[in-house]
Amino acid sequence: MNKANQIEITRWLALGSLSGLIVLGLAWEMWLAPLRPGGSLLALKVLPLCIPLAGFLKNRMYTYRWVSLMVWVYFAEGATRAWSDRAPGNYLAMIEVVLCLMLFAACALHVRIRLKAAAVPMTAAAMGTPL
Repeated sequence: MNKANQIEITRWLALGSLSGLIVLGLAWEMWLAPLRPGGSLLALKVLPLCIPLAGFLKNRMYTYRWVSLMVWVYFAEGATRAWSDRAPGNYLAMIEVVLCLMLFAACALHVRIRLKAAAVPMTAAAMGTPL
C-alpha cells in the first residue's frame, strides 16, 4: 500500500473516531444514560471535540498532533466512568475508551506516515539523485 493511501486511511479513521466520540458524548449525556433525567450539562464536554473537525477536514498536521494529546482527557474520563458507573453508563464508557484509542492511533500513524513521506523526497534531493 502506498503512502497516499495510508495517509487517507488514517485521516478517515481519525475523522470517524472523532465523530463517533462527539455522537457518543451527546447521546450518552442526553438520552442513553444521563446523570440527571432529561439530560445534563455534561453534554457540553463534546464542544472541545468539535474544534479539530475543521483541521481534520483541511488535513492540517498540527491538528493531528494536538488532538493526539487532547484525546487522553476523554480516555481518562472513559476509564474512570467504566470503573465507577453502573450499566449502561459503564458500557458507554468502554466504547468511549475504544474510540479514544482508535483516535490516538490514527493521529499518531497519520503524523508518522506524513513525516516519513515528506522526508524521502528531501533526502533524495539532498543527495543529488533524481526522483
